[in-house]
Amino acid sequence: MPSIADRQLTLRGSIDAVLGPVLSRRTYANLTYLILAFPLTMLYWFLFGFGMVFGILLSVVLVGIAILALMLLVVRALVWLERWLANSLLTVSLEAPDDVSRSGGAGGDFRSYIDAASTWQGFGFLSLKIFLGLLGIVLAYGLVQGLTLLSAGVRRPLDVSFGEVNGDPVIWTIETVPETALAMGTGAVLVLLVLHLANGFGYVAERMAIALLGEPAEESDTG
Repeated sequence: MPSIADRQLTLRGSIDAVLGPVLSRRTYANLTYLILAFPLTMLYWFLFGFGMVFGILLSVVLVGIAILALMLLVVRALVWLERWLANSLLTVSLEAPDDVSRSGGAGGDFRSYIDAASTWQGFGFLSLKIFLGLLGIVLAYGLVQGLTLLSAGVRRPLDVSFGEVNGDPVIWTIETVPETALAMGTGAVLVLLVLHLANGFGYVAERMAIALLGEPAEESDTG
């Protein structure tokens, strides 16, 4: 039969597992990374769409070739930005791959960029990051809703909107003490869920970055 000390350790471990992300800086770094993913991927897709459409349409007059070549440089610049974000906000330390052979002349340099696997791996990361961006929007919405519900204790009466159903707004008006207790409990659970999911998907983002953005020089695990 477990001793009292063992039960206390088990209880403490369970509490740390549930509430630990609330006090961890790593959690908020992961959440920041995921929330930033959405506007960044919208910018990426705008640039890619503009560059590809005009590059292909104007390729017959050679201007398009220059646009497509410029897009190659844009991709590599955005990959540098993503590597910096990953190193700053995730628990990775990545170095740029050394797979670009330097050749004489601009034409040789562009060909070396095309031949480099890091160019296409980086483009793959930029394309896949849209999924992290969508997750970031969901987590941001859940966090805002959770904090709004938690604020019911000091803002009663409180109207909390949950969007629309068939064009009609779904609003919870919190007025009574039992409704306030329920709202605050629901908000606490929702915030905890968002923070745990942020750490989980932050780990996914780390694996993606290691696989596609560069060579891991060193990994750290700071809380």
